[in-house]
Amino acid sequence: MFRDLRWPGLWSGLWLLMVAAVVVTSLLSASDLPPPPFDGVDKLEHFLAYFVLSGYAVMLLERRRPQAVVAVALIALGVGLEVAQGALTVSRRADSADALANSLGVLAGLVLAATPASRALQWLEARFR
Repeated sequence: MFRDLRWPGLWSGLWLLMVAAVVVTSLLSASDLPPPPFDGVDKLEHFLAYFVLSGYAVMLLERRRPQAVVAVALIALGVGLEVAQGALTVSRRADSADALANSLGVLAGLVLAATPASRALQWLEARFR
């Protein structure tokens, strides 16, 4: 399932920490977050966060099926966190545009599977051998 990596546990653990960071920051109070520098920047942040999560998963997983399963799970996570923001926080609200930005980020990250970028972790490990 994993690409031919020397340290798959390390890379997987790092990915799980990134997922946890997205979950935590998604549920933080709005007052605990820095103010946005301009309107709409949060959509870019959503897109980039989920692009990184999805693209990194592509670098970890060799085959398309597990990559697709992770992509579906990340989309579900993004939608679920938007629902949770509306239901569990008083200073945040569920936003379908955020869920769309999350989903588009996931799909953009999945596209990396067809590029040399999908082997970035293997390349990085080769630099340390």
